[in-house]
Amino acid sequence: MKLNATAVDLKQIAGQVVDYTFGMDLTWDWPGGVAFYGVSRAFEATGETAYLERMAAWVDEYIEAGLPSWTVNTCAMGHMLLTLHEHTQDQKYLDIIMSKVDYLENKALRFGDRVLQHTVSAKNDFPEQCWADTLFMAAYFLLRVGVMQGRKDLIEDALHQFYWHINYLQDEEDGLWYHGYNHINKDHMSGMYWARANAWAAYTMSRAARGVPEGYLYPPMMHIWSALRDQLAAIKKLQKEDGLWGTVLDYPEAYGEVSATAGIAAAMVMQNNPLHGKYVQKALDGVLANIASSGRVLNVSGGTAVMKDIDGYLGIDKKWAQGWGQGLALALLTAVIENEKRAV
Repeated sequence: MKLNATAVDLKQIAGQVVDYTFGMDLTWDWPGGVAFYGVSRAFEATGETAYLERMAAWVDEYIEAGLPSWTVNTCAMGHMLLTLHEHTQDQKYLDIIMSKVDYLENKALRFGDRVLQHTVSAKNDFPEQCWADTLFMAAYFLLRVGVMQGRKDLIEDALHQFYWHINYLQDEEDGLWYHGYNHINKDHMSGMYWARANAWAAYTMSRAARGVPEGYLYPPMMHIWSALRDQLAAIKKLQKEDGLWGTVLDYPEAYGEVSATAGIAAAMVMQNNPLHGKYVQKALDGVLANIASSGRVLNVSGGTAVMKDIDGYLGIDKKWAQGWGQGLALALLTAVIENEKRAV
């Protein structure tokens, strides 16, 4: 994919985003999980060992302070642990990873055909609800562990989650994703095409599509490839002039939202369709325009449940820095850095 980007400049900007991220008061939950996933990707793309050392120091201090109980959302922290374990071979990181896997495989709430219910606390928060967020926080994490350990059972369960999330959340007529699905009522609740839900789906599908050895031997992978193709074909038509996508994709008056834009554009880079280059370029320019010199990523919408109506989505504040904004911006920057390396 041809892009007008200089890897050296992007590496410097990524470093500023990483520095800001470490200065945030993040905890062992999904905002930190997405943020430090982005930092781990920055380490993998740039080789900056200081990033690995700072992640290890942060995790070690948190382990000493005490870890929380597991939920779907707290499993997002497992992404950083995978990078730490891979590069340090420290058993304590693997022990926590496998504790999260045990939770997801044997204790997490499921419904229907063993579909993970989205959970944010020890309570039954959203009975029999399927959210796109789960793909990043849990399914993609399970997939990575399965690939790392060569465990077909984990790979199959992770792909099983993708299969059912696609079936429940993607509109096969227009390719876009709903935020959530209520299995009890058999509906999509408010039925909004929330942009960050589409980013969770597109980004994790793009990583899954290229991250499983001999992926073509797993039937659900064909489902993922087709779902991603149709989703991106629909999303590209809804991009705003400034390169961003609106927080509700098909509502022209919706404000441009940077975390969703970064995740969607990163998925396009991963898919590597040359005809997506112009959309990625616009998105990259739009995201870069929203990164302050301090490394703070701007115009990122706050935490968002499946809201009751469109006003609920449009009313979500975008004033503050958020862990998921930092992490998804880094996901895009690192995807482009790696793309530039391949082009050399």
